[in-house]
Amino acid sequence: MPEGLHPAFEEYCEAIFELKEDDLEVIQARIAERLAISRPAVSEMIRRMTGEGLLTVDGGIRLTNAGLALAERVVRRHRLAERFLTDILGLSWAEAHLEAGKWEHVLSEAVEAAINRILENPTTCPHGNPIPGSAYDDEQHLVALGSMPIGDRFTITRIPEELEFTPGLLEFLESNALVPGRSGMLTAASPDGTVTVQIGDRSVGLGAFAVNRILVRAG
Repeated sequence: MPEGLHPAFEEYCEAIFELKEDDLEVIQARIAERLAISRPAVSEMIRRMTGEGLLTVDGGIRLTNAGLALAERVVRRHRLAERFLTDILGLSWAEAHLEAGKWEHVLSEAVEAAINRILENPTTCPHGNPIPGSAYDDEQHLVALGSMPIGDRFTITRIPEELEFTPGLLEFLESNALVPGRSGMLTAASPDGTVTVQIGDRSVGLGAFAVNRILVRAG
C-alpha cells in the first residue's frame, strides 16, 4: 500500500471488490454490514477514500484504477493465504478464513511469491473463488445450485464470499463435503426454496440463502 494511506483503506477496497464480484450493489449499508462498522463511519471513510483517488461515488460506489489495484493485491494475498493454510497447514475453512484476514495485510511480495510457488500457482482459494492475477478460467458456465432441476447432477465450483461471512456456514459446508470439486445430485426441493442434495452417501438439506448463491457446473 502506498505510504501515507490509512490501513483501513485495504479493508474497504477489498469489501467493495468482493461485493461487486458477487454481483451485489455496492452501497454504504452493505459495506457497513460486511465490515461490521457503523454507517456514519463508512460514510466518512468513503469521503476520505474518494479524496485519495481510490473511489468514485458518481452513480454508485466504484473503485478507481488505483483502488482496484489495491483491492486485487489484498484479495490475492487473502486467497493465497487461505490455500496455504488449508492445503499445507491443514486448517479448516473457517480457521483459514479468519487467519487469512490477518495475513493479507502483512505478507511481503517475496513471501507472497514463495507461497504461490509452493502451491504451484493455484487459480482459486479453497472455496473456488478466483485468485486475482492467476490463470483462472472465467469462461466457465456456472449456475446457482438452487436453479438446478430435481434429479440433475452437478459439480460444486464456487462458494461466493457472501457465504464466507455467514456465521457457521463454512463449517457446515466443509463438514458435509459441500466443497468445490465434489459432485452430487439435487434430490428434492420445497416451495420455501430449501433443497436436499445427495453428496456421496450423505443427504444434506440447504436453505434458500445458500442454494441461491452456491455456484455449480451442470453434469
